[in-house]
Amino acid sequence: MVTTNYTLADLINIPAPASALSTIIQDKIAVGSVDGSVRLYELPSTKVAKAITKLGEEVASLAWENPSSQHVWIASGIKARRFDLQVKKIILSLEDALNEVQLGEDDEDVLNELSINHSKKVLTFCSDNGTVGVLDLTDNRITRMKNKHGSISSSVKFVPDRPAEIVSGGYDSAMLHFDHSQRNQLSQLDIAATPPESGISLSPPFVLSTAISSTGLIAAGIADGRLWIGSGGDKLSPINSKPGKKRARKWGGLQEENGTFLRIAEGPVVACAFVNDQTLVTASLLGKLVVTRFPTLRLENSRSILFGTQRRLL
Repeated sequence: MVTTNYTLADLINIPAPASALSTIIQDKIAVGSVDGSVRLYELPSTKVAKAITKLGEEVASLAWENPSSQHVWIASGIKARRFDLQVKKIILSLEDALNEVQLGEDDEDVLNELSINHSKKVLTFCSDNGTVGVLDLTDNRITRMKNKHGSISSSVKFVPDRPAEIVSGGYDSAMLHFDHSQRNQLSQLDIAATPPESGISLSPPFVLSTAISSTGLIAAGIADGRLWIGSGGDKLSPINSKPGKKRARKWGGLQEENGTFLRIAEGPVVACAFVNDQTLVTASLLGKLVVTRFPTLRLENSRSILFGTQRRLL
């Protein structure tokens, strides 16, 4: 691993611990907190440009419906709410929500992540009950998948260029791939635990976070400090980019034979995001940030990515 020193540009102090972070357009970031608030910053200024307060419960996720109009969906507790951050008010509250939808199945359920597809017409969600579902943004119709995780569902994403396909991860150490238009499960990957080291058992292989590049390369952050990389659905992988090869009927990102593990942290990998098709940023529970760069042209299979990958510790 190559260690690089970076210079701190700005430090933003927030009054409550951060629980969600999202960028909107260049130099604008939104931070959700455990106190049920969201703050919008317009860099390089470190002052709050706008805030949403008194949502009642911890903010779990932020999803931008349309960055140009600054409409954001916020997951807090069992509900998702939509706000317009272009309004003149500086401080917004529950009364300013344009929409409010209960996506949790009961009062004990908690939403964990929201994602919106490229067309901006469908929102997908996952929750503590293990449920994965979608919300049609044109009519607020909720559809839940027939199958669910055996424990908490921690993350859910749309597959690029496949509007009906979504992928979720959960505390049952599984990743599930669905066709949400049919409510059917298309594929599944079960993450096996690693053998104990020196008699010490590592954390269970819970799937805590996921990210998918625009080309279909998937990354999953695991509670035991590993990162799983799957190239079975990656357009840049040789298995998918051969001349004359027809487009697969379904995305193949969860194929075990086209996946590999990287050990990137000592603690749980709680967040990951692609900066571009070749660059992934991950964060661990212990505060470690790692940048992983993949080859521009993928090698023969995902296992070979290990030899073409560059990792930098921030």
